[in-house]
Amino acid sequence: MKIALGADHAGYELKAALVDTLQEWGHEVLDLGTTNATDSVDYPDFGAAVGHCVADGRADLGVAVCGSGIGISIAANKVPGIRAALVHDATSARLAREHNDANVLCLGARLIGVPVAQDALAAWLGAELGGGRHLARIAKLSQLDHRA
Repeated sequence: MKIALGADHAGYELKAALVDTLQEWGHEVLDLGTTNATDSVDYPDFGAAVGHCVADGRADLGVAVCGSGIGISIAANKVPGIRAALVHDATSARLAREHNDANVLCLGARLIGVPVAQDALAAWLGAELGGGRHLARIAKLSQLDHRA
């Protein structure tokens, strides 16, 4: 699977760890930056980059990281077709995929550490859309992309 990752300066170190993890798990990684943790950069740029990469098909899924995960998830969700979910553990990650078919996983580097992030990533990648009542709800989310 091809997975796009992006982070601001606060999420740089967690993103770097997740790049290594994904590669160890056999996934192809598109690292969209930032390239260092010392220069302050703007999370909207990286959230949007991940969102566009998934929306236009250059990646199957995306992972976006900032300090809290909130700002970068808002940015990614501005891209039509993106269902970015801010998660804090394996359970919320699994449910984001099963119930919401989240195609971008968002994490807060200042809130969770590498082991929790890796567990969440594994749960998210291992989960599948539950179907049933969730399909109608996801369709409603998709309709919101087309409203002015």
